[in-house]
Amino acid sequence: VQLQASGGGSVLAGGSLTLSCAASGSISGMNAMGWYRQAPGKQREFVAITIGDFASYADSVKGRFTISRDNAKNTVYLQMNSLKPEDTAVYYCNIASTRGDWDFWGHGTLVTVSS
Repeated sequence: VQLQASGGGSVLAGGSLTLSCAASGSISGMNAMGWYRQAPGKQREFVAITIGDFASYADSVKGRFTISRDNAKNTVYLQMNSLKPEDTAVYYCNIASTRGDWDFWGHGTLVTVSS
């Protein structure tokens, strides 16, 4: 399975970006798709995840970010609004079996928010 992420870039605080991540290859069974991020000098952290109709968000992005998924295209999106400088990070997409027996990561896309 390969994940191709895109949509990163540089924006001013208060701006918006939409990230997308397309999964290709053999994907079997129920799975979750999500986004994580890693800021300079910090550990990778959870941002958002979606499984079927369920979505969950980190407290730091609730109300500002929206995760969605197009199952026909095996693509997950992250709509990011009201961006803050602290959202600056490399954003990684992930797809994982809900049984916990496999997961794959994308290569990451850089989001830079300046004040």
